[in-house]
Amino acid sequence: MKLSAYLFWDVDQHSVDFDVHSKFIISRVLMKGTLDDWNQIKDYYGKDFIRKEVIKIKYLDNLTLNFCSSYFNIPKSEFKCSNTKQSIRKHWNY
Repeated sequence: MKLSAYLFWDVDQHSVDFDVHSKFIISRVLMKGTLDDWNQIKDYYGKDFIRKEVIKIKYLDNLTLNFCSSYFNIPKSEFKCSNTKQSIRKHWNY
């Protein structure tokens, strides 16, 4: 799988294992990836696996959460990220 390099700007791309770090990869692609990245992970993992993993992700931005909820037909309340309060507050909107 050849995902966009900018998705892994903060880690060594060669140390990322697609099977071990699946939740990390899925969350990065969903929030920051391209359509090609999305199609690659769908082909590699399959929709059922992504559906099971995306529920467990601790943080998804609102746009990604809405997409996943609609795409996989899962109520937002079932996502771990919607049930966990973030400890870091957002910055003020100037």
